[in-house]
Amino acid sequence: MRDAVIVDAVRSPVGKRGGGLSGLHPVDLSAQVLQALAARNNLDPARVDDVIWGCVSQVGEQAGCIGRYAVLAAGWPEEVPGFTVDRQCGSSQQAVHLAAAGVIAGHYDVAIAGGVESMSRVPMGAAKAEGAHGKPFGPMVRERYDNFAFNQGIGAEMIADEFGLSRTDLDQHALDSHEKAAAAIDEGRFVDQIAPITVTADDGTTTVVTTDEGIRRGGTIDKLAGLKTPFKEDGVISAGNASQISDGSAALLITTSELASVHGWTPIARVHAVSVVGADPITMLKGPIPATAKVLSRAGMSIDDIGTFEINEAFASVSLGWQRSTGADYSRLNPDGGAMALGHPLGGSGARLMTTMIHRMRADGIQYGLQSMCEGGGMANATILELC
Repeated sequence: MRDAVIVDAVRSPVGKRGGGLSGLHPVDLSAQVLQALAARNNLDPARVDDVIWGCVSQVGEQAGCIGRYAVLAAGWPEEVPGFTVDRQCGSSQQAVHLAAAGVIAGHYDVAIAGGVESMSRVPMGAAKAEGAHGKPFGPMVRERYDNFAFNQGIGAEMIADEFGLSRTDLDQHALDSHEKAAAAIDEGRFVDQIAPITVTADDGTTTVVTTDEGIRRGGTIDKLAGLKTPFKEDGVISAGNASQISDGSAALLITTSELASVHGWTPIARVHAVSVVGADPITMLKGPIPATAKVLSRAGMSIDDIGTFEINEAFASVSLGWQRSTGADYSRLNPDGGAMALGHPLGGSGARLMTTMIHRMRADGIQYGLQSMCEGGGMANATILELC
């Protein structure tokens, strides 16, 4: 029986809004990541059956099936196809699921899954702007939910209320994220997973971005407590305990164990089990809780069987609420920091989290890792990986 293994995973540094990657077209950012993945593994791009690429705001520079144009920008053969996935913030995690399913089914022998988002160049929500093309969601959906204005920030506030999470709880979780990410950088834990990205300015000068840009050092509870809560006047969600607007891309090379051996590749991890769920679209962000329960049940495992977790820190209440609900060991949650520190380049985040997780699994000899992400519209993917 065929399986699906991840041979390698690579990512760009995550750039902050207006930062080092903001001068690079998202197609070209994607292309550099694809080129790095091929070079690291002596991969002949002609052997790639498909490139599955996540992207959320598919408008402007990210329109027209960015997955296909990333392949062409990388200089790969025109015969290599690509397509683009939108499952909101989980788009590139969904891309991994689709690539793994295709490999197991025999539709692919070699596939690449990943994604990108340049939020500096294509603002969040640009594809849903209410203008010449009308309103998103549709009148029947609006009627079903009493014309509720779907808003992730309001949902994050509702989750904090549900789990009794105080402002101090959330701000401390954010500080933990920054401290862990800073330590990961200082200890060189990201070096093997990051591909340096070259950015050429209009005047022809080039810079090379090598390090994640969002980490803030020296934060305190008092500093975070002074930030406004834009979603609710007496709320607990602020810019300090929410994910950062970012630019970034990541990609994973997926095949079977047998074919990896043929090509001389040593896989890092096997796709052990996956799930995808829907949740209510009002709180919107609670999906990782049922997605985790579903994937653990499918795998016949308990939360204590998992050695490391990547739960996207869209807002502190999402990842902390997940931890409170599941009873997961807090020390195993995002041990290299999460989106509050590293950033959240929407369509690339699922692949970024998975890249970070599998390199940690290999470095620390962790047998099982679990990843889950909340997604717009009230959805979530979950993945359990097994160390090879």
